[in-house]
Amino acid sequence: MSDESPETTTPLLHRQIDGWRHRITNSLRLKTSLLSELSGAVGDLGTYIPIVLALTLVSNLDLSTTLIFTALYNIGTGVLFGTPMPVQPMKSIAAVAVSETPHLTVSQIAAAGISTAAVLLFLGVTGLMSVLYRFLPLPVVRGVQLSQGLAFAFSAIKYIRYNQDFTTTTATKTTDPRPWLGLDGLILALTCLLFLILTTGDGNSNEIRINSNAPITRRTRIQKRLKILSAIPSALILFLLGLILCFVNDPSIFNDIKFGPSKFHVLKITWDDFKVGFLRGAVPQIPLSVLNSVIAVCKLSGDLFPGTELSATKVSVSVGLMNLVGCWFGAMPVCHGAGGLAGQYRFGGRSGLSVVFLGVGKLVLGLLFGNSFVRILRGFPVGILGVLLLFAGVELAMASRDMNSKEDSFVMLVCAAVSLTGSSAALGFVCGIVLYLALKLREMDFCFWKSASGSADEHESLL
Repeated sequence: MSDESPETTTPLLHRQIDGWRHRITNSLRLKTSLLSELSGAVGDLGTYIPIVLALTLVSNLDLSTTLIFTALYNIGTGVLFGTPMPVQPMKSIAAVAVSETPHLTVSQIAAAGISTAAVLLFLGVTGLMSVLYRFLPLPVVRGVQLSQGLAFAFSAIKYIRYNQDFTTTTATKTTDPRPWLGLDGLILALTCLLFLILTTGDGNSNEIRINSNAPITRRTRIQKRLKILSAIPSALILFLLGLILCFVNDPSIFNDIKFGPSKFHVLKITWDDFKVGFLRGAVPQIPLSVLNSVIAVCKLSGDLFPGTELSATKVSVSVGLMNLVGCWFGAMPVCHGAGGLAGQYRFGGRSGLSVVFLGVGKLVLGLLFGNSFVRILRGFPVGILGVLLLFAGVELAMASRDMNSKEDSFVMLVCAAVSLTGSSAALGFVCGIVLYLALKLREMDFCFWKSASGSADEHESLL
């Protein structure tokens, strides 16, 4: 038996190694150009940077630890899922942490993230998340996606039109209009907006519509020009432009930069921290994570990458494991988001290589600059962030365009309207479910009553 063991186990081990090698190679294979994947890597920074900046300045979040852990998450999810799966802040926890008084401490923020992660891990391991994903009506999911996309777009317009202050609250300031001129002026933002429109169009590079009646030479010339424009890494160019403008606007940044990461340490989280973090942070975050971070992400992935729809169980377990590890070290609570996926796809991300590039970039910044990188983020032009966020939000909202029947559109729009008005995806989701069931109840054929009345009529006719 001992002689046969190596012969039987070695091929099995080789098969497992070959399987992992094939998965990694397939996940990191270029599906477009290298520049497109690099451009898609920064497609979700319109939401990432403002929230990270606010948590760092208001709640004393350790930026270096957050950059390092989110970098590892990006690399891991890129290999695991093979799509530009984003890693974004948990928005409800972040909003409560910096906008409500008293502000949540770092330990309470971590406790909220751990609590949310435990719920999602439980739903994923037990298979309940797959049950929810399988039976939830598509119009309700589309309503949540539409509301999130429009919410991003509304915030983006405010970023472009008005000056923002992320140091005191996540709520946008709408009292101070952005000046036309300057390194973060309205002209710069509108120029970036026009640049993205010219280079990316409507975001669908596979469908270049040209008048079929035009001469062949003209059609060929237009196709060639559009192909060149779509190959430009537009989002990457804007991000690099924003970094350059940071230093041009305030050269003293060079003096404030200190090299090296901060030291890792395990947070001391008390039961009181868990109590406050769960009630104030996790309770509003859990419904949003279930809907937008798991279910909506899986639906959107199937729309953007036909034939590669993600497993709700995998995505749920992924969110749970990320936070059950990183939050204990003070990293920001994170999740996967449909808006981030839409943004990275919008700007060219088509494979896991896109988020792996983003992860490598975060890792370098976290190890090289540490917490001093917040000095650079503070000077990043908010108008450019608004432009990136606007395109990501519109791309997410456009996922709802497949609602062909009036009934489905009705459910979707009511769900989106309630979500936007009440600022709660969970409230919109509940209203959408109730409306969907009410419409189905209205069309239901009550067979029992019909059969009972039919037998009574038959009995009366016999008499």
